[in-house]
Amino acid sequence: MGVSVSVLASGSRGNCSLVATSSTRILVDAGLSGRETFKRLRALGERAEEISAILITHEHSDHVAGLQRLATKLNVPVFLTALTHHAWSRAVRDHDEKGAVPELPKMEHFSAGRGFCVGDIEVMPFTIPHDAADPVGFTFRAEGIKIGFATDLGYMPASVRDHLRGCGVLVMESNHDVEMLRSGPYPWSVKQRVMSRVGHLSNDALAEFFSSDYDGGAEYLVLAHLSEQNNHPEIARAAAEQALGGRQGLWHNRVLLATQTEALAPIRL
Repeated sequence: MGVSVSVLASGSRGNCSLVATSSTRILVDAGLSGRETFKRLRALGERAEEISAILITHEHSDHVAGLQRLATKLNVPVFLTALTHHAWSRAVRDHDEKGAVPELPKMEHFSAGRGFCVGDIEVMPFTIPHDAADPVGFTFRAEGIKIGFATDLGYMPASVRDHLRGCGVLVMESNHDVEMLRSGPYPWSVKQRVMSRVGHLSNDALAEFFSSDYDGGAEYLVLAHLSEQNNHPEIARAAAEQALGGRQGLWHNRVLLATQTEALAPIRL
């Protein structure tokens, strides 16, 4: 079957994706309920029983809301950094009436910058600038294909740009339109947080990456984590396509939009 990428959901209400080969299936984040995750997997023709592992980028609820149930139900390894695990455990314990310490049946800690393998997929986690305990993005390599995930980051440091070179698929944050955010309903403190260097990537910031430091190699570009209040899919798409169109030879890039409400059709390479 080659390699496939499926974004089950992306946005402030829940994030989850699937990276798969013929023998390995990795869930990236677990921000949906267990029931909704299983429903969207079925809609894609995937079987939950075939999931090999769950990888977590950071501990914010829209990325881990379904983690404990999924980990227990699937009984698969959960990969996360030690600091992310600690922050997640503390948050779950604080919200539990009895203060019970949450358990993950199988758990593996990793460190940013040190690669590891899940089945036949090589995983490289890398540090991203976000206001979480130890947030990471990922690249995945299998069958000669490289896939990059970089969402929930306030800006694009050189280290992130370097990790994303050579990807056949890029899943990138295009969270907000700056003017919509500034004039929108959020409290000013939240607006400052979103626009900060440890907040979320704007359409303009992603466009700047595409127009200047992007290597142009990806067949598919997925715009992800779009704000439902402070962005619009066509505004995000237009900003990305305008940036890409300014560079010769990049028209082969297909720009797709991940949504909160339904799974994106699998990208197969």
